[in-house]
Amino acid sequence: MCGRFQLKQDSKSDTLLKTLNVKGQAKYADDIAPGAAISFIHINLALDTAIWWLLLDNESLKPNYKYSSFNSRSDKLNQPRSIAYKPFRESRCIIPASAFVEGLGDKLTYHQIELEDQAIAFGGLFKEHVNHDTGEIVYSASIITLPPLQKWANIHPKSIPLMLDFNNKNLIDK
Repeated sequence: MCGRFQLKQDSKSDTLLKTLNVKGQAKYADDIAPGAAISFIHINLALDTAIWWLLLDNESLKPNYKYSSFNSRSDKLNQPRSIAYKPFRESRCIIPASAFVEGLGDKLTYHQIELEDQAIAFGGLFKEHVNHDTGEIVYSASIITLPPLQKWANIHPKSIPLMLDFNNKNLIDK
């Protein structure tokens, strides 16, 4: 995934949140970049805000840009030394979106991907951090990415974000 998405306040995102019976107010934005604040849905379908970067600096609770962690590759989820290993087992989440941007990697060609009839429910991971000075809870999150699809090779040859069917209650409850 290229590293940009949006969450518009519209009927599609309203339907996603209502279908999931989410409690809380979403953080809407037209251009969400890694390290920005995003909405995410977690335990008991609570809607909270997280930093879109799973690995935060322990002291500042800001993104640790030394390691790219706004996405979590699916092939790393079962590797015990991976940053995503523990969150995949303990703290999965849904990240609502209206569209996302994919690029070919040439810094020239970008595609905005938007579903026709509904918003997007990305599969994600989150971590909870505690500010040692204030006791405030800060969340961080990442989007799970899958291997590339052959039919998307001309859009993004490296990966595709995990998109969940939010109408499938059995899947969402897992």
